[in-house]
Amino acid sequence: MKNYKIVVDSCCDLPKEYHHDPRIEIVPLVLEVGGYHTMDDDNFDQADFLKRVEEYEGVARSACPSPDRYLRAYETDAEDVYVVTLSAKLSGSYNSAVLGKNLYEEEHPHKNIFVVDSKSASCGETQVAFRLMELAEQGLPFSEVVMQICRFRDEMNTYFVLDNLNSLRKNGRLTGVKSLVASSLSIKPVMGSHDGAIVQKGQGIGTRKAMMKLVDLVTKEVKNPEEKTLMIAHINCYERAMVVKDMVLARNHFKDVLVVDGAGVSTLYANDGGIILTC
Repeated sequence: MKNYKIVVDSCCDLPKEYHHDPRIEIVPLVLEVGGYHTMDDDNFDQADFLKRVEEYEGVARSACPSPDRYLRAYETDAEDVYVVTLSAKLSGSYNSAVLGKNLYEEEHPHKNIFVVDSKSASCGETQVAFRLMELAEQGLPFSEVVMQICRFRDEMNTYFVLDNLNSLRKNGRLTGVKSLVASSLSIKPVMGSHDGAIVQKGQGIGTRKAMMKLVDLVTKEVKNPEEKTLMIAHINCYERAMVVKDMVLARNHFKDVLVVDGAGVSTLYANDGGIILTC
């Protein structure tokens, strides 16, 4: 088996035990709330950050890694490097990763590097990263891994239900969601990803009804769930995530299930109480 390395941006919500896995490097985004800046890394304080976002009347933002930061992540003895980023329609992380790749290849033309636009976020990136690990561990040729991961990415489903849409709205990420619904406190839209852009898939009056709609969508749209892993990321709402998990599994059989904490970027955009589901 050839040596490989997987590089992910910090919106990839990995279980803690993978944060220092030698096969993986996490490239952090920077989070900004007014004059306050923090790296989205192991030192991220979710409770403090949520408080700052709630109290700030302006726009909390994220800044993607620089091409140079990605370039440094490519400096490895591994023969094959696979990079997983936030959807290119939501962040500049993908473009930075590609530019870093182009710069690195000017000096190292024989290195295999492939940048995957996850067309998702959070545990959607986790899905892609874990699948890459499975494929690479099988010792498949680089070109075969690339082909299979693109197919996997294109067949993946992403859904989310948020209590608070303010961060997404203020950052211009809700162009696919009806303004009336997005501004209503009682109507909770069920969102999804269409080719990497956020779209509205449904809605419910209150969070419980929205979660029921989410389960309906999973049951209707996900093909061959018994071959897939259900992943749920949550923002400070573990009990809600477990309720969603149980609701989904009551109607669907998945190969495996993983529930993870949302890190910094997910916390910024999904906000307190947010649920992201991928399969």
